[in-house]
Parts: sequence; C-alpha cells; structure tokens
Amino acid sequence: MHYTGTIWRPPYEASSLLLEVTAGCTHHKCKFCTLYEDLPFRFKKSPLEDIEADLKEASSEIWKSNWISRTYLTGANPFVLKAPRLLEIAGLIQKYFPACKTIGCFSRITDITLKSDRELFELKAAGYTGLTIGIETGDDEALEFMRKGYLSKDILIQCNRLDKAGIAYHFFYLAGISGAGKGKKGAEITAGICNQLHPQIIGANMLTVYPNSELYAEIQRGNWQEEAEIEKYQELKTLIEQLSIPVWFGAMGASNPIQIQGMLPRDKEKVLSVLDEIIGTISEGELRSYRKNLRHL
Repeated sequence: MHYTGTIWRPPYEASSLLLEVTAGCTHHKCKFCTLYEDLPFRFKKSPLEDIEADLKEASSEIWKSNWISRTYLTGANPFVLKAPRLLEIAGLIQKYFPACKTIGCFSRITDITLKSDRELFELKAAGYTGLTIGIETGDDEALEFMRKGYLSKDILIQCNRLDKAGIAYHFFYLAGISGAGKGKKGAEITAGICNQLHPQIIGANMLTVYPNSELYAEIQRGNWQEEAEIEKYQELKTLIEQLSIPVWFGAMGASNPIQIQGMLPRDKEKVLSVLDEIIGTISEGELRSYRKNLRHL
C-alpha cells in the first residue's frame, strides 16, 4: 500500500478501508498545527495507477473485500481534488470493492467552494458522504488569528450546500482555540453556528501547543495566551449546554485527557455531569501534566 508519513483518521473511521489519495495539507498556514509540518502537499495529481494498485492489493485479502462497506481517503484534505478525479477514484473503489457503499475523507471548508452544486450532487451519488471538517470554532476572531482561511459565514454557506446535496458531515471542534478568558464566548458562538446546520458528529479536541508551532512563537512574543486546562473543560460544558440540535458528541482523541461521549440531547445531562465532575475534582496541575507529556497527537 502507498502510504506517506503518519496516517491520520478520525476515531469513528476505525473500520473503514484507508486509501491514500493525497498527502499533506494544501493550506499549511494554521498557527497551531504541526501535523503536516514535514510533509508538503503531494499527489494533487495523484497517479490513478498507484490508487488502483492499492485497491487491488487490499481486495486480494478476500475476507476483507466481503465486508468493506466504507472507504476513507487519507490526507489532510483529499476533498480539495477536482470532482472528476474524485469520481474516478469512486469508480475504482466500486470496481474492487463492490460492497462499498460510502466514501469519506477530511475536507476544509474552502475545498467545498471549489465544487459546483451539480458536482456535489454527483459526488453524493458516487458515495461521498460523512466528510470530516475541522471547523475548529465559529469564533471569527480566533479563525482570523489562527489563519484558518475562512470565517463563520463560510461554514454556514458551504455546509448548507452539503445539506442540500445530501452529503453528511462531521465537525471537529478545538477547545482552547479562542485563547485565555475567551473559551466560553467561543463555545457560545460555535454552538450558534452548529445549531443552524446538521452535523452528524461533533468531535472535540483540545488545543496542545507544541514548541515547533507558530502559535508557540506568538505566545513567546506575548501576542496570545493559552487557556488553562480547566477552562477548556468549562468551554466544552458551555458548548454542550448551548447545542440544541440532535448530534453525537465525542471527545475521544489523544488530546483529551478524559474521553467523553454521548448522543445529544438524550445524553446531555450525563455529559454535563461528567464535565462537572472533572471541573470539580481534577486539579489544573494534573490536567496540565497530561498536556505537557503528550508527545504527539
């Protein structure tokens, strides 16, 4: 299989077939991110022969080909590829895994803008659904400072287009991105954005600042202050309190010292109770120790 560098996938894609079609990130400007620092975007014109060779190799394991119902395209944002290329890839997947019904991948908000409404409908018909989008926050001040390359209005516009095309999507939220003293406000704004949309999943991660990030340099220059660990949990509590849509919430990745999950609104009180217990019984020192010893996400 052709895999380049570390392969990242959401926790909920554990049973999906992982197929590399891009490597690295097209944006490469977010101040907090170090995931793809040593891997410039590659394979924008990824040779289909490599992709087909991987599919052929994977399908040779007969026991797998019978139960693979979903393929997840790896890379920071494979949805940046032009619609015709994504449709070609879908055709190859169907050739080697006829039981595969859906295809997912990471996408930036800006990747969606590259597709016409008609192309989005065509991609849905080809099986593309369940895109994972790292919106991080709906707080425009934070989005601008972190250089995400879009604003909250863009999240609303582009995800509404996905809704119309029937393409399901999941959000990643980044607790701590608004900075010290601003977490609650950021969570309230983000909940307001999410409540206007239809994400199936909201996955929460916690900001971890590594010394090789541009954000670390901003902190050293006194331009930004990191949230306390307890504030990040208070931020998550505000987010849960303010969400009014049916959505599965999960804080499941390595950046979360304590894993939390539940279906909202059914499990809202249970999730809030867990957050209250963390805030009330675990010290800032204990949580900070976890963060400092987190070598890699």
